Amino acid sequence: QVRLVGSGGGLVQPGGSLRLSCVAFGSIDNIYAMRWYRQVPGKERELVASITRGGSTMLSEIVKGRFSISSDNVKNTVYLQMNSLKPEDTAVYYCNVQSGATRMYWGQGIQVTVSS
Repeated sequence: QVRLVGSGGGLVQPGGSLRLSCVAFGSIDNIYAMRWYRQVPGKERELVASITRGGSTMLSEIVKGRFSISSDNVKNTVYLQMNSLKPEDTAVYYCNVQSGATRMYWGQGIQVTVSS
């Protein structure tokens, strides 16, 4: 059974930093990419960042220059380094692993609150 376990969220002041981690436990074959999404109440879940197994990364325009994504393929772990956080970054963050062409696994959600 596959489980994605995330950590690292919390309350931070504007301008602060947080690092989210997500570990994939269990047997996952043919990982294509690992991603971070976020969602606020009343809005659709949006893609924040992704990294392929080969190391190619993508960041959404709203976080580019402030966030970075990295991974440890041996540990099946993906990280999201968030700097210069803004109140509008407040959301529940979800990690996602894509196996093969279509299989998706989701983490439990990590609350990030940016407030003074």
